[in-house]
Amino acid sequence: MDLSEAKKILIIRLSSLGDVLLTTPIIRSLKKSYPQLSIDFLIKKNFADAVRLNPNVSNTIIYNDSPNLLSELANNNYDLMIDLHNNFRSQKIVRQLRIPSFKFVKPNLKKFLLVHFKINMLKEIKSIPERYTEVIPDFKLDGAGLELFIPDSMKSELEGFKNVIGICPGAFHFAKRWPIEYYAEFGNRLVKNGFKVAIFGGELDKSICANLQKMIPDSIDLSNNNELFQTAAHMKNCKVVLCNDSGLMHTATAIGIPVISLFGSTVKEFGFAPYGVNNLVIENSNLNCRPCTHIGRSKCPKNHFKCMTEITPNSVYDRFIKFMDNK
Repeated sequence: MDLSEAKKILIIRLSSLGDVLLTTPIIRSLKKSYPQLSIDFLIKKNFADAVRLNPNVSNTIIYNDSPNLLSELANNNYDLMIDLHNNFRSQKIVRQLRIPSFKFVKPNLKKFLLVHFKINMLKEIKSIPERYTEVIPDFKLDGAGLELFIPDSMKSELEGFKNVIGICPGAFHFAKRWPIEYYAEFGNRLVKNGFKVAIFGGELDKSICANLQKMIPDSIDLSNNNELFQTAAHMKNCKVVLCNDSGLMHTATAIGIPVISLFGSTVKEFGFAPYGVNNLVIENSNLNCRPCTHIGRSKCPKNHFKCMTEITPNSVYDRFIKFMDNK
């Protein structure tokens, strides 16, 4: 299918937050290269805000596993589908609609070899947006970063504060989380040196964020029930966001905020490093057990968690100061 001849396409990426935000460069680049395109986006309800206000998306369609969805999609008369999820749910839709499609081919074998045998066939580190783009023949990204569009009316209680540093202590999997006591030591050092600390997290992070706020008495806890627009509005007031490898890392990059990210059980080779903004990835590269997963783990399989515990708060603070000086 020649995109220059297409008028209406459907992009499928059902979840999760970071993965959806990582599709925004391809959405924008498609619209720039083919202005005639009307682009619809199929996504799960929980993550729809990530593209809901994107001006390059004509319609945000909420995924549900029912015949009505397939009928709705069929009636939209798409010329082409781009399946950037490529799981059994998206494959079912592609099969049943029977229209031309491109699909994202995940490097599952290469990830398996790296995780289980430490055979690295991903030495040429490609970002997920670059890998997404490879599904479309003779197509290139425009070189800009991720995008997240939020309502102009969205306000933040951080407005008026100076030298705000954001901290995102959560991540879905334990093995991606820098220890909370390390975040606390880092945060208290920030406060001592005149910075304002804002703590961010979603619904699953609220307990971690509340505990961290108690450990950094002069901080402010802005965790919420996955209110993406509100979180992004708060983050816009930050000079830098310190975070784990998580969806909120990609949220910060999508609104153009510099990021310092701590990678534990995962590695940059998987393609999920901060994209399109000034950033610093801090990781313990002296371990032969990394990566132990390409997604995350509920505990360290070696029971030492050195990938995170050997990254000390002092070393992170020193690198933070250098990062601030050079940004």
